[in-house]
Amino acid sequence: MPTDLMPLLYAIVLGYLCGSVPFGLLLTRAAGLGDIRDIGSGNIGATNVLRTGNRWVAGATLVLDAAKAALPILVARYCWGENAAMLAAIGALLGHCFPVWLNFKGGKGVSVMIGSLLALSWPVGLIFCAVWLVIAFAQKMSSLAALTAAATAPIFAFVVVNEWLAGAIAVMAIVLFFQHRENIARLMAGTEPKIGSEKKAS
Repeated sequence: MPTDLMPLLYAIVLGYLCGSVPFGLLLTRAAGLGDIRDIGSGNIGATNVLRTGNRWVAGATLVLDAAKAALPILVARYCWGENAAMLAAIGALLGHCFPVWLNFKGGKGVSVMIGSLLALSWPVGLIFCAVWLVIAFAQKMSSLAALTAAATAPIFAFVVVNEWLAGAIAVMAIVLFFQHRENIARLMAGTEPKIGSEKKAS
């Protein structure tokens, strides 16, 4: 492999290894809440951790999942440049969604994408969060908010930064859409639960 491609490979591997740390699983076990994979949707992300009823653990999961994406991006940028940083972001998302330690069954990637966008371009990251909040408050659906924010993020990245960042974020958005395929099916069928509906039903 050409030596100029090695830093890019390092960035992807670094991102994947950091992204694959299953904070949702580790924190719920440490808090005595059992195996998060046996709760709700079974994924290790902050949204599913919230279904345990422990907001503090869910909040910690969200922050740490975002941080595990931001860290390799910042390291890759410092060591190998901006292209490496974008590849580290993709690697972190893949690591979170498909961790080798958990038979490639991880989270859906929203927290990781937030951390990635804030590290790659904080204005784009803030816009992503703003879109999520607007849709979440208007439609009361977390999945729809995440999908809308992910779909529009490449556009804002193109306008605010450049086409390269837009391309990298588009790849991440595709992964996020794939992870939300069951949610998309429920949205199309009109059966996707709204925010807070599960709590009220319990």
